[in-house]
Amino acid sequence: MEKNRNYFIAIALSVVIVLAWQFLYMNPRLEAQRRAEEARLASQGQSQIIQPESPGAQSGVQPNGTLPASAQAQAQVTREESLAKSARVVIDTPALSGSINLTGARFDDLSLREYHETVDPKSPTIVLFSPADTKDGYFTELGYIGSQETGTVPGPSTVWTAPAGAKLTVQTPVTLTFTNDKGLVFNRTVAIDEHYMLTVTDKIENPTGAPVNLSTYGRVTRYNKPNHPSVYVIHEGFLGVIGSEAGLSEHSYSNVEKEATVNPKATGGWLGITDKYWAATLIPPQTLAYESQFRYLADGQTRYQADFKSDSFTVQPGQPTEIKNLVFAGAKEVPLVDGYEASYSIPKFDLLIDWGWFYFITKPMFKLMDFFFRFFGNFGVAILCTTIVVKALFFPLASKQYASMAAMKRVQPKMEELKAKHGDDRMAMQQAMMQLYKEEKINPIAGCWPVLLQIPVFFALYKVIYVTIEMRHAPFFGWIQDLSAPDPTSLFNLFGLLPYDVPHALMIGIWPIIMGVTMFLQMRMNPTPPDPTQAMIFTWMPLVFTFMLASFPAGLVIYWAWNNTLSITQQALIMKRHGAKIELFGNLKSMFQRKPAGTK
Repeated sequence: MEKNRNYFIAIALSVVIVLAWQFLYMNPRLEAQRRAEEARLASQGQSQIIQPESPGAQSGVQPNGTLPASAQAQAQVTREESLAKSARVVIDTPALSGSINLTGARFDDLSLREYHETVDPKSPTIVLFSPADTKDGYFTELGYIGSQETGTVPGPSTVWTAPAGAKLTVQTPVTLTFTNDKGLVFNRTVAIDEHYMLTVTDKIENPTGAPVNLSTYGRVTRYNKPNHPSVYVIHEGFLGVIGSEAGLSEHSYSNVEKEATVNPKATGGWLGITDKYWAATLIPPQTLAYESQFRYLADGQTRYQADFKSDSFTVQPGQPTEIKNLVFAGAKEVPLVDGYEASYSIPKFDLLIDWGWFYFITKPMFKLMDFFFRFFGNFGVAILCTTIVVKALFFPLASKQYASMAAMKRVQPKMEELKAKHGDDRMAMQQAMMQLYKEEKINPIAGCWPVLLQIPVFFALYKVIYVTIEMRHAPFFGWIQDLSAPDPTSLFNLFGLLPYDVPHALMIGIWPIIMGVTMFLQMRMNPTPPDPTQAMIFTWMPLVFTFMLASFPAGLVIYWAWNNTLSITQQALIMKRHGAKIELFGNLKSMFQRKPAGTK
């Protein structure tokens, strides 16, 4: 009795720790993030500015070929004020809206038409890029590095000229022009597809009579990290494939804050900054060697920057030279990203989406889920169907697993006899058990291998559900209107029947409860462990998981509940086929039976 009391105390303390963690750590953190976001939306612009540019930025002449300075000081400018004060070319496509800043020819005003901040279609669209003189500055810039011989070349402060009334659409590219003090002519043609790829083609004309050498550069710069807690299952920060034959290079914000990452010189590839669902990347000229780096800068305006600088090239007199860069800025939709990799021959561009270690499993898993999504039109149904297919594929392994369990149950009486016979003689007991397994043709570890083999597959499914943008703001049925958000209901206000809000730690919704019930039933499919500690863990684990998963995206909780349900059905059928007793109903009955008086 004393031991049981200690077990109850340990379980109670564990639950208290979980609740305390929610109340004392997670709740204040989430509340602080909520207040920060409200303040940002309210002020929209109490902000920071690039000011003033260095002399090198004005002339294009940089010491040792370094990039022009991009940000120097802070200011107080709203997004609306910034957009109003600069000459711009409107961007208007089915997927994007915004403008190009003619100062620097920067892409610094970009919103994603098809994605909103909340599930309400009337809520504001996602703002990806913002001007450099706002507190949420995030932009992409392409320019050149010259010398005294070249004169002023396009940089952050260059004012380009656009045709009157120019508008960048899918059907109408825009050509910007700049002629420098030495007579070099830069014609920049910006084209855009119906999604998120911009093609920037510069035609450089040299009428000076002497060859000139130039280097091109590009950078993706942002001032702030994402304001939500980082999650280990997905990478957010710097990434790229630096070189056509290289692998993926990933670096977190925190690592780059400690030390800049200088990548080896390479030819081909791409680089940029990624969020969970969005990304901004540069694809440099694929035939020019370039140096690149990921860095954190604190000279005035703190900022994160992924940039490259190409080797120099020569523009001969009377022989125009073309330089083409690509800029991807938008949502990481899987078919779209794959299509860009193929159509533009961008090395490993599909790795822009974080498929994880089990890439060879995760991506096919998405393809299957996407097939069901396009067929049924409901991502939640696609999750259910994909889980069924995975269960079917692993049915032979599961059959061996449960067959092994059934065989172990059949010899349970003989094992009890061996325990009574050998008592505390562990060596003799072990030898007798091995002999019994041999006689009954039982492999005691046969039930473990199927579980181990399934772990990578189930982790890949978890990864797909968590990272793919298709689940964002995707409805299921009933009260689940966003599979990427937690279940919005709570047991503690009777699922909305009582008129008060519930603290975050007590948001135990309907689907987490369903998941907990299925987990409880799954554990009751097997005999109660003879060890009291194991029995207590099995009893309380579903409750602990219910609290833990309550804050997970609803899509993951639905998957877990459905997977448990299929496992229960599968185990029952296989156990019945092998003639083993299904312990579920007996275990449930014993839980509710009153023990005779005098028993402990």
